[in-house]
This record gives sequence, C-alpha cells and structure tokens, in this order.
Amino acid sequence: QVQLVESGGGLVQAGGSLRLSCTASGMIFTGFAVNAMAWYRQAPGKSRELVAARTSAGDINYTDSVKDRFTISRDNLQNTVDLQMNNLKPEDTAVYYCKIRYYGTDYWGRGTQVTVSS
Repeated sequence: QVQLVESGGGLVQAGGSLRLSCTASGMIFTGFAVNAMAWYRQAPGKSRELVAARTSAGDINYTDSVKDRFTISRDNLQNTVDLQMNNLKPEDTAVYYCKIRYYGTDYWGRGTQVTVSS
C-alpha cells in the first residue's frame, strides 16, 4: 500500500529555515515509476497551491514567490522528496503537502504545518 508521510514542519521566526521531508513507502522509488513529485501548500482560507515540482527527468519548477528560497530534492536511497525552505516569511505559513505521481496515479500525504512568525 502506497503511503506518504510528511515531517519537518514547525514554528520558525521570519528569516529562518526548515527542511520538510516526505517519506514514501509501498512504491518503487527509482527509475521512471515515479513520474513526478511535488510540494503544495494551503494557507487558511485559501486554495491549495503548487510550491515546487520535480519530474522524473529532473525538470524543476517553483512558484514565483518561493524562487531562490526553496529547493526541492529527491533521495532515492531514503525514498524521500525534500523541500529545503530558507529565508522563510510569514506568508509561507500553511499546511504543506507532498504529492507523488506513481505509475500515473497521484498520492498525497496528510500534510505538515509550517508557521512563520514575524
């Protein structure tokens, strides 16, 4: 059974850093079985938005508001997709979700809360 579990969220002051990890189980993490992976976030009262995405070919995209601050990466040995977040801002406060497209099916984690205080 495929399962994604996010970790690494928490409370941080503006300008600080956090590293989120999404650990995948029940899937083959290497090769092209994992078509794409991404991090989304949802702030209170707002719709869920794409933060960063990485294809199996290595193409990476970021939403404009996090460019040069966030980095998405993949660790095939640990079966994780990580999001390094630097220079955090209060507007980054949200629940962060990872999504992995595995053999064409999207799987989501339950999310991890990130709160940035000013």
